[in-house]
Amino acid sequence: MKKSLAVFSALFMLTSVASASPVADRQALMKDVGRSMGVLGPVMKGEKPFEAEAVQAALEQLKADAVKMDADAMFPKGSESGDTAAAPKIWEDEAGFKVEIEKFRTATAAAADAKPQDIDALRVAMKDVGASCGTCHQAYRVKK
Repeated sequence: MKKSLAVFSALFMLTSVASASPVADRQALMKDVGRSMGVLGPVMKGEKPFEAEAVQAALEQLKADAVKMDADAMFPKGSESGDTAAAPKIWEDEAGFKVEIEKFRTATAAAADAKPQDIDALRVAMKDVGASCGTCHQAYRVKK
């Protein structure tokens, strides 16, 4: 019993540390999205060569990150202040925000599932992803 309690306590502490705050969690997730876009953007602009494995890995990571986006867990009421670029509209229009997250999930899944094999196919696959990012950032992110 003591051993089970110790294991449970350790797991609870790790979970608490891993999820320090909704703001930190969403910032970490957005940084991860940014890293994937940092791989894909230069390829789409022709600044870096198309490498199918690297492109697919970035697309798969975007897809996985989109699945992790949970408006209720990452943007709960009370997490709108502090060091955050989240716009008040997130909490004023929760339903619309959730629709945009779902659009991002759909777009990233489609892009990853397309498995583009050249730059032109990548640009087509990323069209809806880019549109989704832009729409959400325009409406739900504080302009810097």
